[in-house]
Amino acid sequence: MTDETKLTDGSLIGADKVNGTDVYNLEGDKLGEIEELMLDKISGHVAYAVLSFGGFLGMNHKHYPLPWSQLKYDTRQGGYVVNLDKEKLKNAPSYDRDTDFTWTADYGRGVDRFYGTASMWM
Repeated sequence: MTDETKLTDGSLIGADKVNGTDVYNLEGDKLGEIEELMLDKISGHVAYAVLSFGGFLGMNHKHYPLPWSQLKYDTRQGGYVVNLDKEKLKNAPSYDRDTDFTWTADYGRGVDRFYGTASMWM
């Protein structure tokens, strides 16, 4: 058993193991990687995975919050798959990696609206 699987079995995974995991679209194109998870403080559930996408040599990198419900783990690819092409991703809600970003309920509702998911932001 490898170090990565010592603490979990089946479908459980440590959050530190999710960070850095590749994200692909349905065509198998790599979109980026998960940079962090956004957890609901009350329920403890993962609400969003923040995708790091774009840029060159670390510049102009953007963060794209994806509703966790949109991601499906694919064991063959060793990463998450989302029904999203690069063009749609370019128009998705995002924020610059190097800015002081504050997540608000309005921003979360906009993310959920864009992806057509149920919003936790009443």
